[in-house]
Amino acid sequence: MPLEQFVRDDLIKLHIECENQDQLFDVMYQEAFKLGYVSDSFLGKIKEREASFPTGLNMDHYNVAIPHTDPECVFEQFIGVVTLEKPVRFRLMDDNTKEVDVYVVLMLGLNQPHSQLKVLQQLMEVIQDERNYKQISQAQTNEEIHSVFKKINLNAKGE
Repeated sequence: MPLEQFVRDDLIKLHIECENQDQLFDVMYQEAFKLGYVSDSFLGKIKEREASFPTGLNMDHYNVAIPHTDPECVFEQFIGVVTLEKPVRFRLMDDNTKEVDVYVVLMLGLNQPHSQLKVLQQLMEVIQDERNYKQISQAQTNEEIHSVFKKINLNAKGE
């Protein structure tokens, strides 16, 4: 399954400013809802899920968040890629008592439970490589974002 097929140009937001998680989620929800990718319950559900099951990841030298929610809120599958001018605080997935500053957010909208694990595995492959993180965080165009995910597809074809 090519990971890059889920990356939607309309949901790539480069170097945007958000004051907090709520504003970030609002921005992404508005765009996804307008495009018909998600239901009107998506925003509430993603905030609710993030409060119970945080998605911040500390990757040693950098931090990433991968917020997602229930499949029934998603009509068309997507990966939204957000890079931030100023960091947004996320609680850590593996220790929700700690917070990290996040500059790169990969928002998932998946509605096929069997594909969710595969997509998450491939996303981890992307973000565990610091070169990919730097390329995403410094990207100026959607094409630069797509090129990161295309590399993973090429590597995964040998499976």
